[in-house]
Amino acid sequence: MNDVTQRIADRLGEIAGPHNVIFGDAEALRPYSRDETPDYRLAHMPEAVVRPAGAEEVVEVVRLAAAEKVPITPRGGGTGLAGGAVPLRGGIVIALDRMARVIDLDRGNTMIVVEPGVVTRRINELAEPEGLLYAGYPMSLDDCHVGGNVATNAGGAKAIKYGTTGRYVAGLDVVTAAGRLLALGGRLVKNATDATLLRLMIGSEGILGVFTRVVLRLLPRPGAETALLAMFAAVAEAASAVPAIATGAGLLPAACEFMDRTALELGCRHVGEPVPPAKVAAALLISLDGPDELQVRRDAARVADICRRAGAADVEIAATPARAERFWEVRRSIGSACKERSAFQGDEDIVVPVAAIPRLVAFYHELSGRTGMTIPAYGHAGDGNIHAHFFPPAGWTPPQWDAAMDKALAELYARAAALGGRISGEHGIGVKRKKYLHLAVSADYLAALAAVKRALDPANILNPGKVVDV
Repeated sequence: MNDVTQRIADRLGEIAGPHNVIFGDAEALRPYSRDETPDYRLAHMPEAVVRPAGAEEVVEVVRLAAAEKVPITPRGGGTGLAGGAVPLRGGIVIALDRMARVIDLDRGNTMIVVEPGVVTRRINELAEPEGLLYAGYPMSLDDCHVGGNVATNAGGAKAIKYGTTGRYVAGLDVVTAAGRLLALGGRLVKNATDATLLRLMIGSEGILGVFTRVVLRLLPRPGAETALLAMFAAVAEAASAVPAIATGAGLLPAACEFMDRTALELGCRHVGEPVPPAKVAAALLISLDGPDELQVRRDAARVADICRRAGAADVEIAATPARAERFWEVRRSIGSACKERSAFQGDEDIVVPVAAIPRLVAFYHELSGRTGMTIPAYGHAGDGNIHAHFFPPAGWTPPQWDAAMDKALAELYARAAALGGRISGEHGIGVKRKKYLHLAVSADYLAALAAVKRALDPANILNPGKVVDV
């Protein structure tokens, strides 16, 4: 790999305009040295940043990098939690925030065509007045960009019913490592022509191409929705209610979120809600949607009954949309509440079979007891994606924290694999989890993935050092 020279920086300025290039200014480059991954050790400075305005400029930047053998790192909103947008080998960061146009809201085909820099929430702001919904969004929809969602196949609370980002990607324009623009898929519901390569790009974390246009499917917006909050005296009771809802009520919730005692306390205190009684060990926050208010209310009553039969001591069905939103404020605030507790943080998104949730949460609690770290467990119970946020006791030094986290993550990832799970459900591998990937997948898988990477990027200029070694 070669360094970015003044000559290369000047050429970037010719492509995107000098005011859209950062070079030789450490302070201006520093924000691009990391994403929102808590591990500060992963930060790495780029040599240059370029902010192209469209696909043609991306093509020219990639061709320049290929010719000069300079590494490039695509970057969206910088909200990733795996170090995926960190320029590990320096080189050029291609920041796609200027490529934020909504190209077409296609009502006839119920699709929307956007550039990768569109903030995810914007899609539903446009779709809602048309009676449509983009259902594949993650929890960070206020800040994340569509391109990053596709790159990590991001998911969120509604994945239990609606699936993750990849379900809604009907088309992609991708710039390859050779600087060629591929148009994959389109405004199609079915596609047996070029869907193989389209699916390969979804979740590829920037190691196979740079996205310049995304076609997303939209759905009819439900006519009504509500939420209920169920409190349980045992984690196992809360977990057992999740599959019982699908089998007993014959429906899939729009969302089914788990919070253990520690997470629930953090969330309640952060938003000023009363802390539940000490006997509460876990809670489920369940959202339901449907064609009309009457049907949704009936479904909520059935789900509440199932939760009670599973052991819930208290179930509250939100009487108003404002009360339902208050439930969600508690859940959404847990991550922020954790971040306020310490300068050192860890954020994991282990995914296991739903039936293994009690054993996974029990391991979180065991690990907390052995290490002294606080580890609230919370997340998407409906799809087994239970997050754990780590923070240390007061007074720990950076070396103490680093050593404890490295040991804890190795144990956690090994336990996830032993439970039939994986080390990330929605955040991705990036650089953060790369050294642990062998705990969850076979050597043959890693070899196959490396072969794909070499075939599409033989010079290894696209986001090098991420996911897999080549």
